[in-house]
Amino acid sequence: MKQTPTAGWIRVGLFALPVYGLLIACSTLKPQPDQATDAEGWAHFVSSTSYLVSHVLGNVLGTALVIFGTFALGAFLASSRAPRLGLWGMVLSITGYVLFTIPGVISTFATPAIGAAYLAGNREVMSLQFSPILTVITLLALLLAVIGNGLLSVAIWRSGSLPRWAGVIWAAATLIFYVLGFALGMATTGASLPTQPIGAALMAIAGAWIAWAGYRLLGDPARNADVAVASV
Repeated sequence: MKQTPTAGWIRVGLFALPVYGLLIACSTLKPQPDQATDAEGWAHFVSSTSYLVSHVLGNVLGTALVIFGTFALGAFLASSRAPRLGLWGMVLSITGYVLFTIPGVISTFATPAIGAAYLAGNREVMSLQFSPILTVITLLALLLAVIGNGLLSVAIWRSGSLPRWAGVIWAAATLIFYVLGFALGMATTGASLPTQPIGAALMAIAGAWIAWAGYRLLGDPARNADVAVASV
C-alpha cells in the first residue's frame, strides 16, 4: 500500500516538535537581566541583534512549528486508544500557542524599542505600562498550554502506539518550561529562568522520540490505513 498524503504530512509534522524544542532552548538559554534591579544591563540585552534574532526564531518560527507539530500529533492520536484526549489536548494547546503570539510579538519587537529608547536617554520609558488585558491573555495562554500539553501527555501514555515514557518526558517538560520557567520567571525576575531551556531540551528529546516512533509506525501499511480512515 502506498503512503497516504495524510500519513505523509503527519510524519513530517511530528518532526516539527523536536525542532521547536531546540529553537526555544536556544532562545531562552541566556536569561535576560532583571529589569527592576539592572535596567542598564536589561536595556543592552534586549536591544541587541542576538536578542531579536533569537526571539524571531523562538516566537515566530517556533510557534509555527509547534502548531504544525501539535496538529500532526493530534491527528496521529485520533486513531489511537486515546482519541478524545489527543484531540482535546491538540485544541487546547494550539489555542494557548495562538494566544501566546500576542505577548510574543511585544517581547520580540516592542521590548527592543523600549531598551533602545532607555539607552538613548529616555528613562521614563521604563515606566511604560501595557493594558491589564495583556496579563489576562498571557495567563490564559499559559493555562491552556499547560492543560493541553498535559492531556497530550496522558494521550501519548494511553495511545498504545507511541512510547509511554515519551509522554512522561513531555509532561515533565511542560511543567518545567511553563510553570517552573515561564510562570515563575514572570512572578519573580520578570525574565526567563534557567529552568526554561531545561524544559525546552526535554521537549526536544520527547518530541524526537515521538516523531521517530510515529515515523516508523506510519510507514507500516496497516497503521497507514488506520490514519487514512481516521482522517475521513
